[in-house]
Amino acid sequence: YREEHFQSSGGRIGMDTGDVIRTSNSLRASSRSHGSLRANSASIWRNTGIEAFSRSSRDEDDEEALKWAALEKLPTFDRLKKGLLYGSEGVNEVDVHDLGFQDKKNLIERLVNVVEEDNEKFLLKLRNRIDRVGIDLPAIEVRFEHLNIDAEAYTASRALPSFINFHTNIIEGFLNSLNIISSRKRPLSILKDVSGIIKPCRMTLLLGPPSSGKTTLLLALAGKLDPTLKFSGRVTYNGHGMEEFVPQKTAAYISQHDLHIGEMTVRETLAFSARCQGVGSRYEMLAELSRREKAANIKPDPDIDIYMKAAATEGDEANVVTDYILKVLGLEICADTLVGDEMIRGISGGQKKRVTTGEMLVGPAKALFMDEISTGLDSSTTYQIVNMLRQYVHIMKGTAFISLLQPAPETYDLFDDIVLLADGQIVYQGPRENVLEFFESMGFKCPERKGVADFLQEVTSKKDQQQYWARRDEPYRFIPVREFAEAFQSFSVGVR
Repeated sequence: YREEHFQSSGGRIGMDTGDVIRTSNSLRASSRSHGSLRANSASIWRNTGIEAFSRSSRDEDDEEALKWAALEKLPTFDRLKKGLLYGSEGVNEVDVHDLGFQDKKNLIERLVNVVEEDNEKFLLKLRNRIDRVGIDLPAIEVRFEHLNIDAEAYTASRALPSFINFHTNIIEGFLNSLNIISSRKRPLSILKDVSGIIKPCRMTLLLGPPSSGKTTLLLALAGKLDPTLKFSGRVTYNGHGMEEFVPQKTAAYISQHDLHIGEMTVRETLAFSARCQGVGSRYEMLAELSRREKAANIKPDPDIDIYMKAAATEGDEANVVTDYILKVLGLEICADTLVGDEMIRGISGGQKKRVTTGEMLVGPAKALFMDEISTGLDSSTTYQIVNMLRQYVHIMKGTAFISLLQPAPETYDLFDDIVLLADGQIVYQGPRENVLEFFESMGFKCPERKGVADFLQEVTSKKDQQQYWARRDEPYRFIPVREFAEAFQSFSVGVR
């Protein structure tokens, strides 16, 4: 009985154990299935979230594409007045005439947030958009051949601006016009048979000691020479003489003297200058660019598109371009400050010098002739401005001929070509890398810790030349400017 009872109870225990095992297996399977369900549900929620965000971004892209497609259907004239502007509410279609102050500010901030880092990227975007449709940017090569510029001036004590000399000059001028007496003025030669080339896409630095004729050369190339001077020679832009076109519409001369209206703010000064200069060929180029992009089904960057449209719109060019120049020249902090003069307190001398530069940069001129733009500026600011000009010249195929007085070595290294002028003659013109080689061939060497720009302006001076003489086995003799100019004609760079 006990054995049967044990067997029967053991059998029941075995059966219960099997049930327990099967139950535990089913529970584990159930837990695994619940875990997989939880994982699947979590993945479903995650995927749903991703799809929701992607769907939102796709909706924005679709909305932008629809608005751009609507713009593409407009006629060219209407299409050039409208663009897509990013705002707090997404992408909106706007008229470039109706851009608000904050819209323009936000646009410039997106394009050029940090000038040192973003300006070159911004110019590259402009250039890439133009190159993508096969448009070749115009470039200007300026050549001058056998320029001779002479003047007549009083000398010695008669040149002093005194009360007696002023009235004496008036009386003598009147009698001279009647051929009663001869003129007491003496002939003065400013430039003596100078020739050269200012190439596009290259930064050219004009160096020379004071009274060497730098300002006169820049004025002659810009077509703004004083008509009372005696001028001979020829200046051409891409082979066309100055009598064939209006050089003032193509070239901009930036004076070393700051002459502004003191009652106007910095922004108003640049805006007025932009309106006076117009947009040049920007509109025609943009119209051709838009037609080619439409034919090739190319969608440009919305910010670049609206900037170019605003910059090319007649009467509205003072808006975005002015804000851009204020940004890159560091004039934003004083944009709404009066320029000032002797009677009105205004901006500082360095800021006023940058305003003088910005007045010409807001225009459409492709050839820039800049005279002593670093006067009153520290070396760091000068470097930033010259670097900005270098980026523009190299990327947008500009032409720049810049005169600086004793530039820092870092600024000097930004230039591609050097023109050294002394006593009205060109001593050297060519690549920056070969200038020291030329003077070493003449027996002069620049010391290691000496700035090259300072060396170049002193090596032609009778007072400072001897310290750079490097041929110790030969006695030193003063080499005049005329011999330097003649030797350059047989130098490897001068022959080319």
